[in-house]
Amino acid sequence: MSMIDIETPAAPARTEPESSKRRDIIDGARKVFFEKGFDAASMDEVAKAASVSKATIYVYFNSKEELFEALVHNDRARSAEHLFVVDPSIDDVASLLRRIGISFMTMMVQPDHIRLVRMVIAVAERFPRVGRTFFEAGPCHGGQRLADLLRQQADLGRLAIDDDLAAAYVFFNLCQSNQVKGLLFGTEQQPTPSQIEATVDRAVAIFLAYYGTQPVEKPAARG
Repeated sequence: MSMIDIETPAAPARTEPESSKRRDIIDGARKVFFEKGFDAASMDEVAKAASVSKATIYVYFNSKEELFEALVHNDRARSAEHLFVVDPSIDDVASLLRRIGISFMTMMVQPDHIRLVRMVIAVAERFPRVGRTFFEAGPCHGGQRLADLLRQQADLGRLAIDDDLAAAYVFFNLCQSNQVKGLLFGTEQQPTPSQIEATVDRAVAIFLAYYGTQPVEKPAARG
């Protein structure tokens, strides 16, 4: 994109190139923020990582805080959308919850996600909007999506739920157990897929014991 293109306000035709350039900047920012942390990262480094000029970054973002906020919103919204790509052939609630729980926990324990959470917590007091963006685009959005799905299952007679959103947060918290908190504080190792599955299986069994309409079989112990 030329400097003339950037400075000319006319421009319906700028929509796609601008969107592409904006993504490049966010991708560059992700690399720099994850390597350096929010405070140590500079816009010069982001520009280099994104292969753009610093002036171009300021066409799209007014500040480092606004860029970080965009990164948080982009990553959390994308993760929430991926989480609820559900196979329509799954017609029993236990399998559905297990699929969502494993996908959720696989995402939650990723090193980049842990780094992002740490950064958000570190800056949230100074930049409350960043913390709010993370919470709304991640936990709130994901909770509402799961609440909608739980309500569908309740309408089919598979669950007995009086507060869809509260039930959604109960399930997500059960799935996390102590694994995510342990990673955040550096006291736990990355869980293996089998450890994630075991934790999610327990979460599904506990959740259905309270909200389910059918007897629940206790998950088998894993070696």
